[in-house]
Amino acid sequence: MIRVMLVDDHPVVRAGLRAVLDPADGLAVIAEAQNADEALALAERGGIDVVLMDLRLAGTAAGERDGVYATAAIRALKDPPRVLILTTYVSDADVVRAVEAGATGYLLKDTAPETLISGIASAAAGETVLGPPIAARLLDRLADPTQALTVRELEIVEQLAVGGSNREIAKRLFISEATVKSHLVHIFGKLGVNSRTKVVAVARERGLIS
Repeated sequence: MIRVMLVDDHPVVRAGLRAVLDPADGLAVIAEAQNADEALALAERGGIDVVLMDLRLAGTAAGERDGVYATAAIRALKDPPRVLILTTYVSDADVVRAVEAGATGYLLKDTAPETLISGIASAAAGETVLGPPIAARLLDRLADPTQALTVRELEIVEQLAVGGSNREIAKRLFISEATVKSHLVHIFGKLGVNSRTKVVAVARERGLIS
C-alpha cells in the first residue's frame, strides 16, 4: 500500500484529489496539510511514502515557505518520503527550483486521473515522473544550455518581477549588489534585451517565470 499525503492550501482541491485517489487500488491518502509547516510536521512522524505537493501555498511568495521550501525540508529528513509536485505552474523557474529541492516528479493539475495514479506509483518506486509539458521545457534547456538562464539568474528575474532596486534584490537573495549587476548583464545578453522591464516581459512571454 502506497501511503500518500496531500499538501494544498485549497480544501476543495484536496477533496477532489481524495475523490480520485481513494478508489484506486494500492493507494491510501493518510494525511493532509494546507501549508509547509503542517506538511513538514506530518512528514516528520513518518509512515508516508509519497507527498503530493502544491507549489504556491497561501500567503507565500516563491522561496518563502512555499511548496519548494516544503519539498526541500521534507527531503532533508532522515527517511524522507518521495515528493511529487502537482501544480498549475509550469515556468522554468518553478520546474528548476522544484527539481533542485529534491522533487521526484512534476505534474500539472490538469493531468488525467489515471496518469496521476500511475505517477504516484512511479514516484514511490523512486522513478522520475515528468508531465509532457515539463519534459519539453527541460529538453529545451538542454538543447541550448548557453542561452538557458541559471537558477540564480531565474531567481533574479523573479525578483525583478516583484520589483525593487539592485540593493533590495541583493538583500533578499543574500548576495552582493555587484553580483546582482553581474547577473543582470548575463540576463540581458541571453534574453536579448536592454532594460529590466523588458527582462520581465520577455521572461513571462517565454514562460521562464509565472
